[in-house]
Amino acid sequence: MCANERLHGSARGAPGNWRPYRNSPGGITAPGSRLTTVNLSYIVYKMSKRDYLGEFEHIVLLAVLRLGREAYGVTVRQEIEARTGREVCIGAVYATLDRLEAKGYVQSRAGDPTPQRGGRSKRFFNITGRGAAAVNRTQQALRSMIKGLDFVARYS
Repeated sequence: MCANERLHGSARGAPGNWRPYRNSPGGITAPGSRLTTVNLSYIVYKMSKRDYLGEFEHIVLLAVLRLGREAYGVTVRQEIEARTGREVCIGAVYATLDRLEAKGYVQSRAGDPTPQRGGRSKRFFNITGRGAAAVNRTQQALRSMIKGLDFVARYS
């Protein structure tokens, strides 16, 4: 039974295969039933948020790990481009860093203002324990999916 059926009830899972008929001041009346009040209890399973990182989130977190305390948008972008050969839009990097911060996977801090930046400060990022755990979960899932596949023989 899916979560929607658990939430709203279904003919398959409801006792006696009845569905709620109408609301009455005393409760819910089942059609053809002598009962005037029925108390229903449902157990609703809350789906957890996706535990695995998307590809770009994964790459950005790995770049933050590599850069350590020097990780800010521009250096993250440069690290990704140098290591993957993939051109990356700075806006995508900042949007991803903001999303990762909202999830609690990175923390940001303001650096010292510099004259080269017109007195503005850089926003540096570092990975949190939750972020490291997310990287580990994603890495493990990828290793598990790859295990037993013979890439070289198949696709060379």
